[in-house]
Amino acid sequence: MNNGKTLRAWWSDPVDYCWLVRTLAARSALIPLKILIGLAGAAIAVMGAVIAGTAVGPPGDPGLASTIGVLSGTLWAARWWLLPWPNRTESLVLVCCADVLFTLEFLQLPDRLFGAMGVVLLLVTGGYVSFFHSARALAAHSVWSLLSVAVLSVRIATGGGDVRLALAVALLLASVVCAIPAFQILSWLLRTESLSDPLTELLNRRGLEIRLPLLMDRYPAICVICFDLDRFKSVNDTWGHRVGDLVLVRTAHRLRDAVGEMAVVARTGGEEFVVVAPIDAAAARSEGERLCHAVAEPRETAVVVTASVGVAVFDPAVCPRCPRPAPDRLLQSADAAMYRAKQSGGNLVVVDELTPPLDHHHPNEPT
Repeated sequence: MNNGKTLRAWWSDPVDYCWLVRTLAARSALIPLKILIGLAGAAIAVMGAVIAGTAVGPPGDPGLASTIGVLSGTLWAARWWLLPWPNRTESLVLVCCADVLFTLEFLQLPDRLFGAMGVVLLLVTGGYVSFFHSARALAAHSVWSLLSVAVLSVRIATGGGDVRLALAVALLLASVVCAIPAFQILSWLLRTESLSDPLTELLNRRGLEIRLPLLMDRYPAICVICFDLDRFKSVNDTWGHRVGDLVLVRTAHRLRDAVGEMAVVARTGGEEFVVVAPIDAAAARSEGERLCHAVAEPRETAVVVTASVGVAVFDPAVCPRCPRPAPDRLLQSADAAMYRAKQSGGNLVVVDELTPPLDHHHPNEPT
């Protein structure tokens, strides 16, 4: 993947916030993380109380700004310690509120250098956003942070401070703020690598398990198509594993080229592939047959393979009262249909709509 494609993929990646939270919970890491995030708020509350009435603190004793800082830090700690982990929207709202309060609080400090250094607290919220939220959310946070750096640094110069000191502070803080997106890119690359198949660069099974629920939430009708290359063992036995790998890569490219931009393609096993696309029941069979032909099309090498194809589709337009299946149920249904196609001789499409079942149909037979 070249640099431009990598950056575009990072920018447009819909970070699965719910999956990240579930993964942390499954690893028993969510409660310790909640405690640490709450401690950050408690530390800010203590800091607000400590500097109240001092030379570097906000005006007044304790003063409105100090009171708001202590109260905000206390509420932040209580929210994280006493309530469940926030949903995606609440998480973003909490971060936005923290960003605004940090900047406004440090604008109140009479010691302008100390106030500018308070921008480091925005790095804490930036680290949180970089892990749990998308590149676009981090970009918004970074813009706010850089604006805060600019305003607080200019405040040093306009308050009688050395202009060179103000510039140095601005450059120091801006360089640290700009490092956060780099860390997010590295984290995204590692996460993407763990969810990808190294041979074909498609999603692996874990990656598919993450993307499938997202597609099911986004589209009313969803279609899962499972492929198993017929008699693939004979390809390895006859031509060798190197040629077998080339066939797998070729199949991956053909499927990826044949599906639309809204579809997801994954390699879930040795010679097993899955396509998930927002396709309704009326088009599900023809799409399965079209992709079955695409896999078998003889080009590039002398090795020709066919596929057993299982299709499972949920379309509320066909059955409005049918309950929406779980992602695993849809995947299992397509997998079972694929095995029925293989048991019938292969190069076959079997459809299961999870509503009124349809009979299987050979791709070369007329509809």
